[in-house]
Amino acid sequence: MGRPSGDRLTRTRPARTVVNGDSVSAYGLFVEHYQKDEVIWNGQNGRTIFFQNEKPYDPPSQSAWRTDARGYAAYKVADTVTSHEAWGMGSYCNFTADPSIVNEHGFETPVNPNVKFHDLLTVSLGGKGTIAHVINSTGGPAQGTDTVPVYLVSFP
Repeated sequence: MGRPSGDRLTRTRPARTVVNGDSVSAYGLFVEHYQKDEVIWNGQNGRTIFFQNEKPYDPPSQSAWRTDARGYAAYKVADTVTSHEAWGMGSYCNFTADPSIVNEHGFETPVNPNVKFHDLLTVSLGGKGTIAHVINSTGGPAQGTDTVPVYLVSFP
């Protein structure tokens, strides 16, 4: 039997997407507006080809959204994963309820040579909020009213 795959999967609040299976491929994954980690990838040997995400519009404030860190990842690969690869990943913020909110990073992953990301971007839509880093602590801030993406060609 072939590998499990998802084609044009879409999840919007209140649900998040959690992948627990091994060798799962996702093609065209859209997950939006969930107020915690939006995708959690726990399976080994996973692949995602194209991921689009928009952070929730409505956290009322930084402290109300999360007190122990600055926001949540759009796409998080679990610390236990040793093999994963993703291409064409984007996360956007538009914190209309409080434009001063900072999300620490769009993507979170263990640093491992077999966990690879290609062609990532983050963007602040109209300067309503900031995404401080593209992935982990790598990549500059997406901020400002010019809606200019911050690109990262690959990680690590």
